Amino acid sequence: MIKIIALTEAGLVLANKLQLILDQPREILYKPQPFTATVQQAFVAGDPLIFICATGIVVRTLAVVLDSKLRDPPVLVLDEEGQFVIPLISGHEGGANEWGAQVATAINAQLVITTAKPYLAPVYSVGMGCERGCSVDDLALILEQCLAQANLTISQISHINSIDIKSDELGLIELAQRLNKPFITWNVKQLSAVESLLSTKSDYIFSVVGVYGVAESAALVDVINQTGQAGELILNKQKSATATCAIARSYPTNKRSYE
Repeated sequence: MIKIIALTEAGLVLANKLQLILDQPREILYKPQPFTATVQQAFVAGDPLIFICATGIVVRTLAVVLDSKLRDPPVLVLDEEGQFVIPLISGHEGGANEWGAQVATAINAQLVITTAKPYLAPVYSVGMGCERGCSVDDLALILEQCLAQANLTISQISHINSIDIKSDELGLIELAQRLNKPFITWNVKQLSAVESLLSTKSDYIFSVVGVYGVAESAALVDVINQTGQAGELILNKQKSATATCAIARSYPTNKRSYE
């Protein structure tokens, strides 16, 4: 859950404004006590944080609990007047840069990016696999759970992808239609090209469909195809009783086709 931390009355006004525009579960912490323990606990728990206060306060408070850019949750810092949005922690890997851009646009603020490379909005895509005849409700549920785990909304997802033998899978087709997202399928040759990027490899899946993983492979191939750049998994394959889901990301520059 997003935690919005405000330390002044003006900051609380901005926090209430943010609470109305954020489309994820959120909670306002106004002058939380004990401050340091409360904030550190939320950070360690993986909660995305928005601070409305001085940057120095945030740095001193979180310094002792910082772990890795690959694992730390995103942290934004805003001034109490809402003029500036600073992605402070996990800018690229944790998505703070993109999240900060969304917040800045919503409140008409200036985004202050301090990471080494110029900001590029990442492309996100979902890969899914399922048993034949899997219901659209089962597919929707696992997708919703995966988006929550990745701290994303469906509006940030470009496509829903699978293997070409699922091109007639009614549940996947209906899910994509419900969400107004393109449903794209890829052949074994295309999916095999990203084999080295998979988090796990299933010999059973390979014996059935010819690739070591459908959900992860499909998501990766799609973001690479869209951007022409390297892709990465931001959510490894998640499984339910009837379906799998994974989410991949890539940063665009010059688009090319991934053959």
